[in-house]
Amino acid sequence: QFTLLGLSHSRPLQLLLFGLVLACYAASLLGNLLIVVTVWVDPRLLQSPMYFFLANLSLIDMALGSVAAPKMLGDLLSEGSTISYGGCMAQLFFLHFLGGSEMFLLTLMAYDRYVAICHPLIYAETMRRHRCLGLLATCWAGGLLHSATQLVLVVRLPFCGPSKLDNFYCDVPQVVKLACTDAYVVEILMVSNSGLISLVCFLVLLGSYGVILVTLRGRFGDGGGGKALSTCSAHLMVVSLIFVPCVFVYLRPFSSSRMDKIASIFYTIITPVLNPIIYTLRNREVKEAMKRLRHGLWFPC
Repeated sequence: QFTLLGLSHSRPLQLLLFGLVLACYAASLLGNLLIVVTVWVDPRLLQSPMYFFLANLSLIDMALGSVAAPKMLGDLLSEGSTISYGGCMAQLFFLHFLGGSEMFLLTLMAYDRYVAICHPLIYAETMRRHRCLGLLATCWAGGLLHSATQLVLVVRLPFCGPSKLDNFYCDVPQVVKLACTDAYVVEILMVSNSGLISLVCFLVLLGSYGVILVTLRGRFGDGGGGKALSTCSAHLMVVSLIFVPCVFVYLRPFSSSRMDKIASIFYTIITPVLNPIIYTLRNREVKEAMKRLRHGLWFPC
């Protein structure tokens, strides 16, 4: 088994962190579940590719937030932070499977906005439902391939002690450092995998939104341009919160740094909470659909 060093050894600080993480985890589950239910029961939103992808993003966020948070909450209460080898590998696999799928999905959502804004006449034909399903399946398959590659490289390494992981969950950088062999080649392969995927997707996203902003330059005065700009700005906020920490952690040879833990907190705990807030507070259609849902629950007839 491995020993997780966590974020702090101070008991009062651990209890404070327990309350904060519990609040973030509950808000993540409730907020993202609300988005999924709202999109699912509203026919207008469900037929829109953008909101269909948004509901899937919320599903991924609920799952991604559940990879590390429950174990972290238990460790903060019990003062004991150990995890079995199998549990560690499972955390590592699902973290990269869900994280990779989310990165590809965000890239797909940027492509959807690009087609809708820059090529509106062919949008309906390009983003037909069966094509959206195929693109979504490709995102999940890409995440699975990325995660399986990471796992195969890690399980081949020999571990003979010490067994202390300098984090609150299992991730590739900390696990590789515990190998009883020179893992420099594995580190480079990991950086080439996770780091380059994060960087390439991030650059593609920035390029897509750059083209969108140039296209919208002459439409800021009308309602359509302002609505599209608001939607794209919400997407850019989410993209920055996810990709910047990932690029910082994975796009360099592995080393110990307190900043790595802070970055890890962002994309495992905080980002799944902020996604529903960003998308609901800045999106009039989602807020109106939620009002209709609430009215239907209170006045079903």
